Amino acid sequence: MKLTLGPLLYYWSREDTLAFYAEAATWPVDVVYLGETVCSRRHLLRLADWLEVAASLRDAGKEVVLSTQTLIESESDLKALRKIVAYGAFKVEANEFGAVRLCAEAGMPFVAGPALNVYNPDTLALLHEAGALRWVPPVEMPQAMLKAMIVPEGMETELFSYGRLPLAFSARCFTARHYNLQKDDCQFRCIDHPDGLDLKTRENEVFLTMNGIQTQSAKIHTLAHRTDEARALGVTYLRLSPQSQHMGRVVGVFDTLRKNALVPMEAAAQLQRLMPGKPCDGYWLGRPGLDYAPDEALN
Repeated sequence: MKLTLGPLLYYWSREDTLAFYAEAATWPVDVVYLGETVCSRRHLLRLADWLEVAASLRDAGKEVVLSTQTLIESESDLKALRKIVAYGAFKVEANEFGAVRLCAEAGMPFVAGPALNVYNPDTLALLHEAGALRWVPPVEMPQAMLKAMIVPEGMETELFSYGRLPLAFSARCFTARHYNLQKDDCQFRCIDHPDGLDLKTRENEVFLTMNGIQTQSAKIHTLAHRTDEARALGVTYLRLSPQSQHMGRVVGVFDTLRKNALVPMEAAAQLQRLMPGKPCDGYWLGRPGLDYAPDEALN
């Protein structure tokens, strides 16, 4: 199985972002996704900067994929999307169907991202005909549904296997609202929360994480202890979503695990010490996403 480093979902300083990817060049990941997928107002790295990072990672032996924005809200967003597709030197991860159309028209193979919400074989076949060479199932898809999917011949499956779950996107910015700011005058407060802003219930329990216009799970989704189940379903790529601390060590755990040099449950235990929150795997089990039942076996 191959390891992929998913797109950075948070807003970090330019220095921290560049340092992160310089370090990632030394990690045992096979594929690195680059680009802004959440909010077009996050502008510390422009497309030219991402392309420079991409070239550096390619020189380090990584496959690089340019990820597109999930929610296109303006003509400037569309213009940026067209530039990514037109560049042509790297594969594209299409995170909305406008990107799918542009890739198909350009004859460019692409990765069908998790935000496309593919839940049936007909949609998957349509994407494959349009040029998708790999797909990432929606993060809430349970193992039983993935098992029932008919994946076209020659198409690979990449499973979101570690990180806070990207659950929803909105035209509103929840981080700005938290600070009583307008979205267009958000003062880029996301940068103060390198792993998102926790949202608590009235009982003071951390429930969700706000990340600008994106809503995430507060718990850290992990399938490290379920890699054998994923492999049995034909999954060939495991996606690890970036976090601000210990990401190199997280990658190391998964790398050791895929080499069969670590017992899955020991991998799960090691990861818990590296997570910025509690673990969960409920969606994979067909249960509430915040559940965590590592000892529950699936057939």
